[in-house]
Amino acid sequence: MTKKNSLPLEGVRVVDFGQQIAGPAVAMVLADFGATVVHVDPPNGPQWDHPANAVLNRNKSCLKLDLKSQSGLARAQKLIEKADIVIENFRPGVMKKLGLDFVKLRANRPELITLSVPGFASNDDLRREWKATEALVAATCGAFTDMGFNRVLMGVNPSFSPLPLGSAYAISLASSAAVLALLEREKTGRGDHVEVPVAAALMEGLSYNSYVIDGLPSRYKTMREDEIEYRKANNIEFDLSYEDLQEYLDPFYRTYECADGRMFYCVCPSHRNHAKRALMLLGVYDELKAAGLPEVEDLHAPVAEWDGETSIGVYPLPKKWADIISEKMKKAFLAKTSTEWGVLFGEGQIPGAPHRTTQEWVNDEHTNAAGLIVEVNDSEYGLMKQPGPIAWLEEFAADMLAPRPRKTVSFDEALVELSSVAAQETVTRPTGKAIQPASGNGWLEGLRILDLTNVIAGPHSTAFLSRFGAEVIKLDTVKPMYDPLIGVLFTFQTNVNKQSALMDITTAEGREGFNRLVRSVDMVVINAPDRQMKPLGLDNASLQALNPGVLFCRLDCLGGPLPGPKTDYIGYDDIIQANSGIMSRFGGPATPEEHAHIGTLDVNCGFAAGLAMAVSLYHKLKTGQATRARTSLSAVTNIAQIPFAFDYKGRAPFNEPSGREAMGHHELSHFYKTSDGWVFLDSNRSELDKLEGIEGLQGIGAAASTGEFLRAAFQTAPANYWADILQEAGIAAAQPNAIEDLREQYNREADGTPGTTLGSFSFSTYSNHPSGHRITQIDHCSIRPTDASTRAFTPAEQFGYSTRSVLASIGYSEEEVESMIERKIAGLNWSRQYLPGVESLQVVSPAISIGEILRAASQPALAIVSPEVLQSEGAVCWAVSQ
Repeated sequence: MTKKNSLPLEGVRVVDFGQQIAGPAVAMVLADFGATVVHVDPPNGPQWDHPANAVLNRNKSCLKLDLKSQSGLARAQKLIEKADIVIENFRPGVMKKLGLDFVKLRANRPELITLSVPGFASNDDLRREWKATEALVAATCGAFTDMGFNRVLMGVNPSFSPLPLGSAYAISLASSAAVLALLEREKTGRGDHVEVPVAAALMEGLSYNSYVIDGLPSRYKTMREDEIEYRKANNIEFDLSYEDLQEYLDPFYRTYECADGRMFYCVCPSHRNHAKRALMLLGVYDELKAAGLPEVEDLHAPVAEWDGETSIGVYPLPKKWADIISEKMKKAFLAKTSTEWGVLFGEGQIPGAPHRTTQEWVNDEHTNAAGLIVEVNDSEYGLMKQPGPIAWLEEFAADMLAPRPRKTVSFDEALVELSSVAAQETVTRPTGKAIQPASGNGWLEGLRILDLTNVIAGPHSTAFLSRFGAEVIKLDTVKPMYDPLIGVLFTFQTNVNKQSALMDITTAEGREGFNRLVRSVDMVVINAPDRQMKPLGLDNASLQALNPGVLFCRLDCLGGPLPGPKTDYIGYDDIIQANSGIMSRFGGPATPEEHAHIGTLDVNCGFAAGLAMAVSLYHKLKTGQATRARTSLSAVTNIAQIPFAFDYKGRAPFNEPSGREAMGHHELSHFYKTSDGWVFLDSNRSELDKLEGIEGLQGIGAAASTGEFLRAAFQTAPANYWADILQEAGIAAAQPNAIEDLREQYNREADGTPGTTLGSFSFSTYSNHPSGHRITQIDHCSIRPTDASTRAFTPAEQFGYSTRSVLASIGYSEEEVESMIERKIAGLNWSRQYLPGVESLQVVSPAISIGEILRAASQPALAIVSPEVLQSEGAVCWAVSQ
């Protein structure tokens, strides 16, 4: 095994002032990649006293400093003098008040990179001074009120989830930004100051819940949406039980009980081959065909032109066939245990997984063998199971699986450590007078990427890089493998800033075109299991022979740094939610339910892939070595569950809040009904004196039941009173927002700017979207450099729109291109309509948010290859995302 200091960020020195989750975790990610990190806590220790600090501070040297004292401040300044990157996540302006002014620090040392991860943006005049805890940010961003159609039908609103999603997204985004700033510094010598507000990061993570398509065709309406509209029109109460709700779910996207009494999650909608395989494995396919289940050839045609009423592989199914199929599947699943079905689905290349708890996930054979869970001998907790890295390079994967436990050091020891690393550094960037002025360009100007991905996680990764100036060519198959809901609706988000081309690479001519594209780019990206790489010619030897030095990134579902029993299983976001404990926590152990937010893991997997690609680019610039970047949905579920995803002897029970009735962590961190709505209080017993001093809360300290006291007190005044008075007292509290309200308040007509100057929230409406629909989307504004620029996205093209120009760019003549199109080696579209409707002239429903509609349709793989390519292996697609 190579030494740890051979890791890609060897020589990078970080001073980490972060507290809670986001700041320390960003520094942890950099340390996992080899950076030397000194972590600074206040004199009384971490603000968050939690075993997860053993995870967040691994690979770090930790000390305490009082920044409010002259000696403590002087020592902090000495540490910063030796640093390449300084990280903090306090409220805007706090570090400056303490005497650490990042503007002055960078003026004296222009090579310094400073990274701030506040709860709300520094230009958010309303909220920047708020005490921005994890739950308060989530409540403010609509994460607890936009909980999906399930919760609407059950009459549950608001509801609570303990997942720190805001920090999870901010961790991947901020660590990516730090590495991209290092990449730019390697070229110019100049650092940067970057701000990544957790609220803005969370809004990007919730992007699929927040965008609206005016005139969305009615074919995309789910059974749940029909029921909601019916109940509203007839004034019927929203009171469905969990059991009754199941009958409103698609048979290929729901939970089934198995022979062992445990639950199994089947996720096969929108992809005909996956659904057919599931029915054949369950032994009910022939019965359904005999019962007349139709098969529509072209699901991208208007519904009026179909040769049947529905089809396997279309979502949503009409209720008639959904009921018939579900009933047969329910009986079939009772024949085997959930574990047995897990193996059969996995080995049969069918997306599905047994529901498990986080404790089971952390101790699972696969997660431990694959390096998704690692062991660290912590000084306080002993041998401890911890999450593995969230991203890695294949060439260094094994070196990242033995993290050093956190180490308490003195100031002198920390300074010596940083100084020693600095002394050993071979400086390859411009220094002194050679440092270049800020160009104002994006960090990735000139980078050319070939995107072979599908669904959410994969294409989201390249869309993420495009905001920094990367040119992305999105290549898909001439004939789609997904129905339009998965195949088209998702791409309104994932295919922004991309050129779309269609090609059949199973032909000799198509393969030559593909080879030319590979030769023309700097990086190739795909989401697929490893077993598909060699047949596709994407193994390292084949790629390097084709284009020496080309970089490569791969995302998948269950992959880790090392092989494990489930490495080649395919799946989506929902598969890992079920398997890693998220669904058992969200819905409750006996009634598991998918987390309400579309792309809960997918979006962050895309960001984590962006991080891996940034490290790969930096490493190549420093060393000339081409590497293969990696991440997986399984890796990022651990960061979404950082307060729970660990185990050790004597660990307290896994008893975090769960289920639909959960309203908070405890009585002082909880939703309370007010005289006119709700308020979320996020406090603790150390603040009882502060609460006692607030008008209307006197006597709380002596109350027999804190919860009962607060329930009565909060109902005496409106929500805005309580939110304002508590915030003024320095206590975290806020009225919960709905994403719909945020969208209405912070929306503008698209103006070609990224929205970074508009506070924590920014949406743009595209009235002239190429789909023909008016579309409103969240702006990609969570990463805010000072010297570099980010760009607003251009709307997603129709599939095949750029086929001609892409082929011309790799040397094909106009005549050759037209011949390829005529012979279907290349294509110009998947259908006559960008977003297929019901009729050729679309019959549409009113404008509605597609968040929950998309949520209802999981995501298997897309397919650049025809199904015949990997038929011998039972594979039908490039990739498995989500």
